[in-house]
Amino acid sequence: MPKMKTHSGAKKRFKKTASGKYMRKKAGKAHILTKKTSRKKRKLGKVTEVNDTQKDNVEQMLPYS
Repeated sequence: MPKMKTHSGAKKRFKKTASGKYMRKKAGKAHILTKKTSRKKRKLGKVTEVNDTQKDNVEQMLPYS
């Protein structure tokens, strides 16, 4: 059976931790930043864990991670 292909967009956006969680960046830090508070922009810069409802989708896109 041939190898499965890894989703190119997903491999750029998600990283797998040693414990098996998938981490992602938060949305909303690209533009229209003047109306956002400093606290909001600071929190948007952090990474967060992928939600359980989306974890199966990410695992399917990244079969060898």
